[in-house]
Amino acid sequence: MTKAEKQKIVDIVYHVVMYVVLTALAIVLMMPYLFMFFRSLMTWRETELVPVIFFPRGFHWENYATVLSSGNYLTYIKNSLIIALFNTFFIPLSTSLIAYGFAKTELFYKKQLFAIMLATVMLPGVVIQIPLYVMYADFHWLGTKLPLMIPSLFGGGAINVFLVRQFMRGIPIELENAAKIDGANAFVRYCYITLPLCSSIMIFLAVNTFIGCWGDFYGALVYLTDEKEYTLAIGIYNQSIYGGYDGGKTNHIMAAGVVMSLVPMLLFFGFQKHLIRGIAIGGIKG
Repeated sequence: MTKAEKQKIVDIVYHVVMYVVLTALAIVLMMPYLFMFFRSLMTWRETELVPVIFFPRGFHWENYATVLSSGNYLTYIKNSLIIALFNTFFIPLSTSLIAYGFAKTELFYKKQLFAIMLATVMLPGVVIQIPLYVMYADFHWLGTKLPLMIPSLFGGGAINVFLVRQFMRGIPIELENAAKIDGANAFVRYCYITLPLCSSIMIFLAVNTFIGCWGDFYGALVYLTDEKEYTLAIGIYNQSIYGGYDGGKTNHIMAAGVVMSLVPMLLFFGFQKHLIRGIAIGGIKG
């Protein structure tokens, strides 16, 4: 057996072992979701059996119809969509405006301001939670969606600004200079030159923002007090804790969880290439 043949066998064994390990790891990571999915197709009696069964004895798809037609789940979905779509539009927009100022304009003390902004990443969220709560209480925003929406108009976080700034810095400055010679001001250059070239990072930011807002539990738990304003995450939690015999049935709770997970899953598979490309900061991305 030649050296090349031995190397080929080693490569085949390596790839087989790698695929087996990765497949086993994927199955382990999918187990909680599969457990939730199969329990959503059981009867309520089956979910209460001891010992616990993994597969349903029959597929009861009517559980999903029950969830969507009873209770306030449609209201919860609507509230989640309003908050998520608002943030999905305004966070990338406001982030790109701020990042453009740091990346492409000549601002006084630009580096110092950027360093101060990045320093805020070091602050634990719990440190600013009480001041934010008091501030929103003074604004009479508690119990409304405003605390979960208005902050998106102001940048969406230092990490987002950092990512978009790094992406914009990879765009050749010659494009900016050519537009300056033609008389374009900073806002025109931002709209017609820089922003179209940042489509990948903007899609990356938008999809991650939607997924984060769609599944946000902590923010909704702190600021939303009226059941009519509850998001889907809070609605499922309250139904599971306070739903009683009818509203808190395990199979219905699991069905609601599956419905909640479908939107992020579809977004991920639909924009998978953009998400991967958006992480590759630097250079022109077309």
